[in-house]
Amino acid sequence: MAIDKDAIRMHIRGILEALGDNPDREGLKETPDRVARMYEEMFEGMNYTNHEIAEMFNKSFQDDLQVGENRKDIVLVKDIPIFSHCEHHIALMYDMHVSVAYIPADRVLGLSKIARICDMAAKRLQLQERIGSDIAEIICEASGSGDVAVIISGTHSCMSARGIKKEAASTVTTTFRGRFETDAVLQNQLYMMLSK
Repeated sequence: MAIDKDAIRMHIRGILEALGDNPDREGLKETPDRVARMYEEMFEGMNYTNHEIAEMFNKSFQDDLQVGENRKDIVLVKDIPIFSHCEHHIALMYDMHVSVAYIPADRVLGLSKIARICDMAAKRLQLQERIGSDIAEIICEASGSGDVAVIISGTHSCMSARGIKKEAASTVTTTFRGRFETDAVLQNQLYMMLSK
């Protein structure tokens, strides 16, 4: 699905009018086009399924570290900055950081691919909980590992800038798949790694 920039331009112009402003005044003349181009970039992930994102960023390397089914070696990339938009208010979710851990099966993902997957999964109208679930699903497919953990912390402007206006509140979500769900030793090891 391609983002329809013409429709966005038309609707942004209508929103400006609904706000009581003149979309033809100097400061707003190009705003509908700017917003359309910005939305195309910020919501790029909406153009792709999780499967397509996994295929885009599945560059991996045969693992010669002799990891296997019974090993508990963890690859962790932490504090990956992302942003997203809440699907309820189209409000910015910001100061977001993602930590992704997985236990390699027979190959390891390129580290930059993990960050790219996080970026692309976040570029959708989303819930923070779903971002974690989507990232976990994509990492599982791209890495060939069923053992994945995703921890996200972030601030939601739908809570900080409007409504309850609690700007210091942050939300933390966890998504565990495979052995991370069932193995308390692995979970403890992960939390110790995150605290360093």
